[in-house]
Amino acid sequence: MPLKGTKFQIKVWKYLKKIPKGTVKTYKQVAIAINRPKASRAVANACGKNPNAPIIPCHRVIRSDGGLGGYSAPGGIKIKLKLLKKEGFIS
Repeated sequence: MPLKGTKFQIKVWKYLKKIPKGTVKTYKQVAIAINRPKASRAVANACGKNPNAPIIPCHRVIRSDGGLGGYSAPGGIKIKLKLLKKEGFIS
């Protein structure tokens, strides 16, 4: 199924699929990885628009200060936390 979104969103989502299970990246690290180093906030917005969470694992992206950030899929931040625990990132 083709992804539907802006070119930027699709670039972010494709990168998110490369983040290994049990690993997290910050919004800034994702921005740098897609060659848009000043686009941390836009990366966060693209994560929020992800239509295929958790298949496209936006739950693996957190804030630079270590905070979880948001999670727009049903269940919100509680589900993000549950997914990260299940993957062994959070005990």
